[in-house]
Amino acid sequence: MTVRPDPTFHATAKLAMQAPAENFAYTLMLSPDFSQPDGLAIVDVNPKSKDYGKVVHSVIMPNKGDEFHHFGWNACSSALSPLNGHPFLERRFLIIPGIRSSRIYVIDTKGGPTKAKIHKVIEPEEVFAKTGYSRPHTIHCGPEGIYVSTLGGGGPDGTDGPPGIFVMDCQTFDVIGRYEIDRGPQDKQYDFWWNLPRDYMVSSEWALPPQFEQGIVPEDLLSNKYGHRVHFWNLRERRNVQTIDLGANHQMALEVRPAHDPVKEYGFLGVVVDTTNLEGSIWTWWREGGKFHCEKTATIPPEAAAKDDLPPLLQGFEAVPPLVTDIDLSLDDRFLYVSCWGTGEMRQYDVTDPMKPKLAGSIHIGGITRKTKHPGGGDYRGGPQMVEISRDGKRVYWTNSLYSTWDDQFYRDGIPAAMVKANVGENGGITLDKDFYVEFPEGYRSHQIRLEGGDCSTDSFCYPSV
Repeated sequence: MTVRPDPTFHATAKLAMQAPAENFAYTLMLSPDFSQPDGLAIVDVNPKSKDYGKVVHSVIMPNKGDEFHHFGWNACSSALSPLNGHPFLERRFLIIPGIRSSRIYVIDTKGGPTKAKIHKVIEPEEVFAKTGYSRPHTIHCGPEGIYVSTLGGGGPDGTDGPPGIFVMDCQTFDVIGRYEIDRGPQDKQYDFWWNLPRDYMVSSEWALPPQFEQGIVPEDLLSNKYGHRVHFWNLRERRNVQTIDLGANHQMALEVRPAHDPVKEYGFLGVVVDTTNLEGSIWTWWREGGKFHCEKTATIPPEAAAKDDLPPLLQGFEAVPPLVTDIDLSLDDRFLYVSCWGTGEMRQYDVTDPMKPKLAGSIHIGGITRKTKHPGGGDYRGGPQMVEISRDGKRVYWTNSLYSTWDDQFYRDGIPAAMVKANVGENGGITLDKDFYVEFPEGYRSHQIRLEGGDCSTDSFCYPSV
């Protein structure tokens, strides 16, 4: 604990944009066949460094079979909340859950990224006993604790009761218990975010463990059994106040991204696929007249492809769906980045008018059938996946793996770990940095990125002031 607030905390998004540029990025590495432990790689992202684009430190875990997916900080700018924050916390610890093992690692970064080391391991038995949940997935730091979403309930297959969110102490890292008091109709879980001053939260749905752990289940997808609803919560009262069904054909409502400015009561949601036409889509949700509303505001079409060029899962369609697997919003709320993991495209939308996103930039790299190479010569496979934006909005980083069993279904040639960077034009537009191509140790795949000194960078909607 510090005597003064951590200097990397910022009361507003505008102040965060003025912070120094990142020098390092933390990137998750996972072993898809569980032959080696998962790890955390520290990547040098300073263009002036001799180690630019290289892994300069790694933390390898003591266990196998965790399958890292998402992770986040123990504390962020929400600690400055005037209501129940903890302003003297340090942004020091990274919380990394294993989506398969239900084990959680706490990584201490005191002394700098290249000194990162394991601080504590929370075994799955503690998570099960105190929450009844399993498969921890997403970490978000709140004013009074660490919030963790889960994809499974109790029991061996995670279907004994619905999944949800639980809370951890942000100093001791003890598991406190469930978040929900009244969950309403919510029976699946994926992402969640909030508007702290407005005191509401929004959450989304993916699937239950039997629907994703061994790969996508085609029968469930075609019969529209994956998540297709978005839930709105009274954050302080911990109760569901409204649920919106997007339509059963809009399968897998994943990432939610509220506007960073808490004055703005809107945000964005990415939907993986429309089962009627294979489109991906972006939805805008907003609050008006005391009610939440949600509308599809952008669509991304599939690409025609020869049957023999496709994995068995897609051969009957003779097309590649975009598969919108991640979205991220710049801190000035101007540009929304959309990962099209199937077609191998990173899209940049100008969302100055949130109801009318305009395509402002596009990069193709990888892709199921395109297989576009990196301009620096890197053999990038997979597609744009987890995306992270610098605080000043001038750089965009992404990796290429979705989830081990899904990787294998869609990309038969494998997905060696990779990380790339794009530079952003003053008025929009994105260009790949040909000199930045990160290769990781053999046998690993790469997943989420967190930037040094960031509020989970622009993934964090935690600013308590305007």
